[in-house]
Amino acid sequence: MSLKCGIVGLPNVGKSTLFNCLSNAKAQAANFPFCTIEPNVGVITVPDERLTRLAEIVHPGRIVPATCEIVDIAGLVKGASKGEGLGNKFLGNIRETDAIIHVLRCFDDDNIVREGGAAVNPLEDKEIIDTELQLKDLETIESQLAKQQKQAAVGGNKDAKIAVGVLEAYKAALDKGLNARTVTFESKEEQKVAHDLFLLTAKPVLYVCNVDEASAKTGNRYSEAVAKVAEAEGAEMLVIAARTEEDIAGLDTYEDKQMFLEELGLEESGVNRLIKKAYSLLNLETFITAGEMEVKAWTYHKGWKAPQCAGVIHTDFEKGFIRAEVIKYEDYIKYGSEAAVREAGKLAIEGKDYVVQDGDIMHFRFNV
Repeated sequence: MSLKCGIVGLPNVGKSTLFNCLSNAKAQAANFPFCTIEPNVGVITVPDERLTRLAEIVHPGRIVPATCEIVDIAGLVKGASKGEGLGNKFLGNIRETDAIIHVLRCFDDDNIVREGGAAVNPLEDKEIIDTELQLKDLETIESQLAKQQKQAAVGGNKDAKIAVGVLEAYKAALDKGLNARTVTFESKEEQKVAHDLFLLTAKPVLYVCNVDEASAKTGNRYSEAVAKVAEAEGAEMLVIAARTEEDIAGLDTYEDKQMFLEELGLEESGVNRLIKKAYSLLNLETFITAGEMEVKAWTYHKGWKAPQCAGVIHTDFEKGFIRAEVIKYEDYIKYGSEAAVREAGKLAIEGKDYVVQDGDIMHFRFNV
């Protein structure tokens, strides 16, 4: 199961610097707009300390973490929805992602020019991006609405009537300057129509406040303003000093990186926190398989039952599902081996209705 996040923001807010920290692919970072023309793509691993702990017990041939694809999308500008800058191309790149990482400039630096030469204002920057995405979504909705209204009127097409209801609800919100993600639908039919529109502002968003090094731990007045807006939206927000994260990423050893973090008063790098937030943003969790060949993390949607998770490994596992043998991560660590867990009676046999929990160590029995 692939997860694809797009990094967006105005020019010169630190998107490419952040991408450099996230991925081994090095995006060019420079102090002028459209430095990133083609979207840079990097596949990164989702940090999970549990895999390392299990590997110390199992001694597998390899460790296979979950992965996440990050796309560095070039800086949007006012008028992008009408094709300004490289607008249409960038908006198309965003449409292909599952979630948006929206980077906001929350630092002062006279050497880095803000678009138009104005003073730093992350809320205004956010509004520019929101407006451009909303205008593009309105364009999508209006092109669909007339067609669906015509079909609904002729012969009372039930599917068209549902589509009209969804489109009108979205249009009403967008006309008020609200994002599509503020609109929710009850029925599965409505939810399917909504999903198939692939609206830009319907995607879950994580606001990343790019601050100076001194503000890496506590944030600053700019990030505090963003936090209030994010809370009102029910969105996630994270404070990161991208330049500092780039310095940390450039260090050779784990010990050096930890020492740097301790000096800043941070327990974990901002990059690790960002990846974990992006992962949870889409309601994704991890189950684990552990054996001599490999310790591997598998991504699934929160709330999935055992057969669905078995299908993540192979479709045959889901089709012929018999049962799942489940060990809780804490028990595996406590008892030190699968055999010891069995002996202690802590291995559970679960059927088709078992809802898999994050960190479960699974072994599926199936018959095709």
